[in-house]
Amino acid sequence: MSSIIINGKEIGQEIRTGVAARVQVLKAKGVTPGLAVILVGDNPASKTYVANKQKSCEQIGMFSDLIKLPEDISEQALLQQIRELNNRKDIHGILVQLPLPKHIDEDKVIQTISPEKDVDGFSPISVGKMMLGQDTYLPCTPYGVMKLLEHSGIDVAGKHAVIVGRSHIVGKPMGQLLLQKDATVTYTHSKTPDLPSFTKQADILIAAVGRANFITSEHIKEGAVIIDVGINRDEENHLCGDVNFDDVQGIASHITPVPGGVGPMTITMLLENTVQAAEKELERQAE
Repeated sequence: MSSIIINGKEIGQEIRTGVAARVQVLKAKGVTPGLAVILVGDNPASKTYVANKQKSCEQIGMFSDLIKLPEDISEQALLQQIRELNNRKDIHGILVQLPLPKHIDEDKVIQTISPEKDVDGFSPISVGKMMLGQDTYLPCTPYGVMKLLEHSGIDVAGKHAVIVGRSHIVGKPMGQLLLQKDATVTYTHSKTPDLPSFTKQADILIAAVGRANFITSEHIKEGAVIIDVGINRDEENHLCGDVNFDDVQGIASHITPVPGGVGPMTITMLLENTVQAAEKELERQAE
């Protein structure tokens, strides 16, 4: 029996169709959702990600403002740029493309973004609200994973979810979102001894470790749902995930491919968060 492929492109497009309809409703009320993207320096991967985000905004009728800044910009000048965007009425979401040059403190940058415009869901306020289950902008990749599971008809309640990886961007928030949907969550990481003894217990395995083809058939049990968050290059420079797809195919009940799995969902949820921010701003104006 082959594994069911969870198609992030198709699910993402379905969600984007709904988001695009909400954009038209907002436009009819005189509001065009606006996303500002700050790109510091000339990192090729960052430039590609930013271009994809801009294109996605345009496709659903949103406004996107790309702000390119030099590699050697001072931290203070970057923070001032963010403060100006905080005050702009046509901008509802602010995204600073990471990583930043070493002389800039990423935490300071994230904390300077207004919580009302933190569509990446990275600020301490957003993270705190997420931990408490309060209304906030959720980090885009974990949010996208939850939507993949939901649209695939996978109920996480009562399931044992094992996360491989503990980053602030994916691993940690992923566990919290699963916990809020009544999954039992285990975190594993680089210092976990005998990793397979944990991952083999997983009904749902989230691989977010950043190592090409790291998860193999020895790590999973029959019928597990595998979500591969990794984006890596293998020895032949081919794009691949953290999971050895061919090795676990037929053992997993469901699996996300790389590319075409989690990746499209990350940008989709960024669009969702930005439109939500515009809707909230409209509500505040009406009060």
